[in-house]
Amino acid sequence: MEIASFARLGYEGEIIKVEADLRRGIPAIDIVGLPDGAVKEARERMRAAIRNSGLDFPKERILINLCPADLKKEGSSFDLPIALAVLASAEQADTSESSNTVMVLGELELSGRVRPVRGVLAAISRGIACGIKLFIVPEQNLAEAQLLHQGKVEGARTLVEAVEKYHQLCATQSMTETDTNEHINTKHPNEIIRWSKIQGGYEDVKGQEKLVRALEIAAAGGHHLIAYGPPGCGKTLSLSRFPSLLPNLDTGTAMTLTRIHSIAGILPPPAFDGSNPLLYKAPFREPHQNASLEGIIGGGKNCLPGEISLAHGGVLFLDEAAQFRSSVLQALRTPLETGTVTVSRAGRADTYPAQFQLLMAVNPCPCGNFGAAGRICTCTPDMVEKYWKRMTAPLLDRIDIRVALDSPEGKSLIQSQSGFNTTDLRKSIMKARLAQQKRGKVNARLDPEEIEKICHLSPSSQTLFSKSMEHARLSGRGGHALLKVARTIADLEEEPNIQDEHILEAIQFRKWNGFVPDFLST
Repeated sequence: MEIASFARLGYEGEIIKVEADLRRGIPAIDIVGLPDGAVKEARERMRAAIRNSGLDFPKERILINLCPADLKKEGSSFDLPIALAVLASAEQADTSESSNTVMVLGELELSGRVRPVRGVLAAISRGIACGIKLFIVPEQNLAEAQLLHQGKVEGARTLVEAVEKYHQLCATQSMTETDTNEHINTKHPNEIIRWSKIQGGYEDVKGQEKLVRALEIAAAGGHHLIAYGPPGCGKTLSLSRFPSLLPNLDTGTAMTLTRIHSIAGILPPPAFDGSNPLLYKAPFREPHQNASLEGIIGGGKNCLPGEISLAHGGVLFLDEAAQFRSSVLQALRTPLETGTVTVSRAGRADTYPAQFQLLMAVNPCPCGNFGAAGRICTCTPDMVEKYWKRMTAPLLDRIDIRVALDSPEGKSLIQSQSGFNTTDLRKSIMKARLAQQKRGKVNARLDPEEIEKICHLSPSSQTLFSKSMEHARLSGRGGHALLKVARTIADLEEEPNIQDEHILEAIQFRKWNGFVPDFLST
């Protein structure tokens, strides 16, 4: 039986075949196949683990080959497959008649215990796609490995257990139909929309009715949003509580998100209460303004996912967006359109899912007082224009909802009654989400062809829309955004067709006001 492992390179990764050859000569261990330092050190960990586990270590000269040979192997997950390959070769097992392959993952301690590793879900997914049906993983990664419900997955806490599992799998040369065909259905067009417990709702947000209404529309239709106004007006407070308006992810999206987090090595510790380890809660990523291009988009030596992929199915929140590097902001344009990002490095390209919702909070100028009543702005017109040009018009044109804010009045802050009811907002959002679920896509992701079929306008609304396009000098993308937002507003009110009031409200959230320079007035 062949032994394989997995190299975490991008979203797909690579299957690595592990071979061991024992021959006469001075006892030594050689590893070939472009191993990095951690893989080279595996020979010492493997030797000590085998001896400390009470197993016989071969006294011959050992050659270990990791193929394909032109791919650099990195990480400690090759410890266990190398150890099993050496022991199997020492037993002189005849694998010529076996066509099965077992994928093995795990790091070894000197005591022989097996430590958990990263990227197990990605490895299992890649292995199943390549026809592998047998797997041995660390016991701590077993719940993650069994998420796909495909193949036969065994967990091992020690090297001795791994050897026993390997022998059991060798004795089982054929898989049953149940083992090979059982799988999880990741496409649920009628899957029930579920919500997480409210944590930090909008009950104590007061005096910003327009912003909360915009956030309700954004949550209902998956629209991108930018809020701009003077410091202290409530931008960050309101946008940071946006996760309370988002329903849980569907099973397919949760599976993809869990795989991405597994590759990044940031899955939460396994729970031992039998709960599902899938990440169903929509992610909310809030990177710092000093984040690098690789940190946001992804990359590095292993083409690891960036913030936009870690926010897949959820939200990427850029607070003080104008303070981010211009190259970082412009790199968001293509993922916003396609829902994916391609990371390239040294002749290798990997595509990650990146279907996120962008929220941005920004001051109207560097000092923050431009256009604010009762405040003095110390910025020159050139400074204000340079400040907004960091985000550029093409990026801002992709933002469906724009909200201008003023500082709330004192009365609204000291009133005794609460601001908004998060539960009521969720009920309203649920209506719109159910209508979009029947169509198979949220409104923000509608294609131009789908807009014509779904965004039905009444005769008066068609006239109003045409006049709005002409008066506001909207681009083609801007006109489509206007229709998609109006469609979401209609869904919130359970209206089959877009009415005049829906168009008018969508226009209010599309146009800029005097807080921004003239070059963004359209």
